[in-house]
Amino acid sequence: MAYRPKVVGVDKAGSNDKDGLYEFVVHLEDGTMCRVFYNRFPEWKLTNVSRLLKTPCPICRKDYICNCFDKFKGELDAQLKDGKIEQALA
Repeated sequence: MAYRPKVVGVDKAGSNDKDGLYEFVVHLEDGTMCRVFYNRFPEWKLTNVSRLLKTPCPICRKDYICNCFDKFKGELDAQLKDGKIEQALA
C-alpha cells in the first residue's frame, strides 16, 4: 500500500513577518509530525519539509534523519493551502 499523508492539524511554530517567512508544525493522520517552511512573497510557497524525530518514518521506517517527505511536498502543500494555513495564522 502506498503512503499518502493526510494533514489533520497545523500549529504555527515561528515567523518573520517582515521577510514573509513562516514555520509550521504539521500533524498527520498517522501520528507523524513534520515541520514545514513557507515563504509568503510573492505568494505562498513551500520551501522545505522535515520530519520531527518523535516516531520512526512511516515510509522507510528509519529512526533518524531521512528525506522521504520531500516526495510529498506537493500533496502537503495542496492540503495546507486548502484553508489550514489561514487557520494556523488566526
